[in-house]
Amino acid sequence: MTGTTSPSGAAEKVWPTVAVLGAGAMGSQIAGVIALSGRDVVLADTSDEALQRALATLDSRWESSVAKGRMTAQAKQDAYSRIRTTTDPVSGCVRADLVIEAIVEKLDVKRSTFEAVGAAVAPATVLATNSSSFVPSQIADVVPDPSRFLGLHFFNPALVMKCVEIISGPQTDPQLLETAVRFVEEIGKEPVVLRKEINGFIANRILGAVRDEAIRLLEGGYASVTDIDRACRTALGYPMGPFELMDLTGIDIGYLTKTARYEASGDPADAPSRTVAAKVAAGHLGRKTGRGFYLYDEQGTRLGEAPADDAPSTRSEGDRSHG
Repeated sequence: MTGTTSPSGAAEKVWPTVAVLGAGAMGSQIAGVIALSGRDVVLADTSDEALQRALATLDSRWESSVAKGRMTAQAKQDAYSRIRTTTDPVSGCVRADLVIEAIVEKLDVKRSTFEAVGAAVAPATVLATNSSSFVPSQIADVVPDPSRFLGLHFFNPALVMKCVEIISGPQTDPQLLETAVRFVEEIGKEPVVLRKEINGFIANRILGAVRDEAIRLLEGGYASVTDIDRACRTALGYPMGPFELMDLTGIDIGYLTKTARYEASGDPADAPSRTVAAKVAAGHLGRKTGRGFYLYDEQGTRLGEAPADDAPSTRSEGDRSHG
């Protein structure tokens, strides 16, 4: 359904039933955003544990919003009741008007997932990836109708961040982009349309330039993690410094994004920095692991700067790639 008018004259919602694939931090919050807009949501993940954790996290976040007066208890109950879960992603998509994939940032996994889903859904179903790394043309060739495929890139935390980047692939139907803009507006977000593919899209490319320079300053010994973050907050007005943000979103996410961009361009400047590579190799991925550029306690409270990790020996001193 693409937003027709009901017999009563009221405009119907664009894509009233949505399936979200992946119950991690992004998938669960995307499901929450869509449920809050009055749509039915199927949240699918092969792990029942991940699904239960996602529901518990949403319940906790919404309960906090109720306590702070930001939403009513009825609104919370209504949204929660609109979310159905399943451990069978393919069957969970069958009746959806829109499928949003938010699984691991690995191209082969995304392609195999969309190949299976594309074969099961109705021809009119719209398929979208939330990938921050891969453009639509890297995936769309495995689905029956690439004109019904696009990128819908939400930002973390999706319940809070307003921007959604809408990415058109070479075969994406232009009318679909217009419908996607309506959908994003209806769920309370701000749409930004990319009419031509580029890895990293808009916001992450700009943010990446800031992050790369921050890492150059750190690796060159010019300033500490804390002072670089402080400068960005107090001089530039950023709500968080680049290292704080990397810890929040997951250092591995940025690493995978840079790796994908490097594999696409072959330009060493697009490759992950030795600092980020060292943290990923050590499993120090930010708040979710208790250590990234900062140290955190079990409640996620920051304790101070983390010691530097030993850099992998595969990079030369003259390598200018960062991020």
